[in-house]
Amino acid sequence: MAFGALLGTALLAAPVAAHATAARPTAPSAAHAAPAAAAATGLDDPAKKEIAMRIVSSAENSSLDWKAQYKYIEDIGDERGYTAGIIGFCSGTGDMLDLVEYYTQVKPGNVLAGYLPALRKVNGSDSHAGLDPNFTRDWAKAAQDGEFKKAQDHERDRVYFNPSVKQGKSDGVAALGQFMYYDAIVMHGDGADSTSFRNIRKRALSKAKPPAQGGNETTWLNAFLDARVWAMKQEEAHSDTSRVDTAQRVFLKKGNLNLDTPLDWKVYGDSFHIG
Repeated sequence: MAFGALLGTALLAAPVAAHATAARPTAPSAAHAAPAAAAATGLDDPAKKEIAMRIVSSAENSSLDWKAQYKYIEDIGDERGYTAGIIGFCSGTGDMLDLVEYYTQVKPGNVLAGYLPALRKVNGSDSHAGLDPNFTRDWAKAAQDGEFKKAQDHERDRVYFNPSVKQGKSDGVAALGQFMYYDAIVMHGDGADSTSFRNIRKRALSKAKPPAQGGNETTWLNAFLDARVWAMKQEEAHSDTSRVDTAQRVFLKKGNLNLDTPLDWKVYGDSFHIG
């Protein structure tokens, strides 16, 4: 769920790595391609990104089928208004407004464009004023449009995925650490409040150092997860910390810093597996 204020401008979007495959390369070409393939160890590697989306979906939607969530929308009673889409865009936190504004830029006159005045008014609250009774129906209708799906992907990457991967690479952590950052930004946002991603990281820095500052990666990630758990417990809606305790912490205890499959974890008591 996209909780908290929007990301600050200090966290810039980083492009997702592209991977081209040539047909029947000669031996020299294959040799030259090898270093590029070996460098794709971050969460922005397409296979890793798919894993990340599935793990987040297990926590947000109790399903590994994240692509089925473009149409998802409901008020879950967390004082953020409607929560919707593949990353939990919220009508009360600004990211849903940004999404619909972007969608309207690329496709003027779409079925959600007429809700922009209402989305601007309810931003920062849990109000449905101007959205009910048809917003949920029209959201599901928009989700049948490929352009709306692309818009959700675009905003997920711009606001959450790319900044977390960029910060993870800057800190010298591999795919698992980058995923921990991503999951934290998805839930807490990156605003100025004490439970935002940047302040979770700041809290962890008081206990350990990331590899880029000479610290041990496992020690640093444990400190980050400790800070994340603290942040989750500050709010009743997040007080169940199993997405850390029986998922991310499990991967870390196994030393799976690259987030390699197979993966087995639990969230809210449900078991999941990626082979």
